[in-house]
Amino acid sequence: MDTSAWRPGGAAPGAVDVDQTFDVDGLYGLRATLAAHASRLGADDEQIEHLLLVASELATNAIIHGGGTGQLRLWHHDTVLYCQVTDQGPGILDPAGGSTMPDPTRSEGGRGLWICRNLTAELSVDVGPDGRGTTVTATLPSRATGHGHGSR
Repeated sequence: MDTSAWRPGGAAPGAVDVDQTFDVDGLYGLRATLAAHASRLGADDEQIEHLLLVASELATNAIIHGGGTGQLRLWHHDTVLYCQVTDQGPGILDPAGGSTMPDPTRSEGGRGLWICRNLTAELSVDVGPDGRGTTVTATLPSRATGHGHGSR
């Protein structure tokens, strides 16, 4: 995947810090890798916690709805972390999904994107050019630098 398509603040990302494929058996290892890299990059505890929650939700969505596997990329710019998950599934039906609070009485889920939108400054959801595959990119600024997260 070419991360140059995602241009936070107009700048293409530099080196990618994590580029890892995953499936259901690799979720624990994926979270451990992300925590280690985010810590090494100087992320604060809240930013790491939000990164792990967002990455887990996005990876789980890729596994359940996107064909059972996916690819996660993590990169940074200054104190902002970018977490991108791509799958090759049938594509998301509603890229604006999760913009409103889901019905808490629904047992079939639907909360993942809403959680992600509320833990990030920005969440970009893109469907592949042929309608297959979904790429979700989350922007996670550090609260320590005065950047706020999405509305709660």
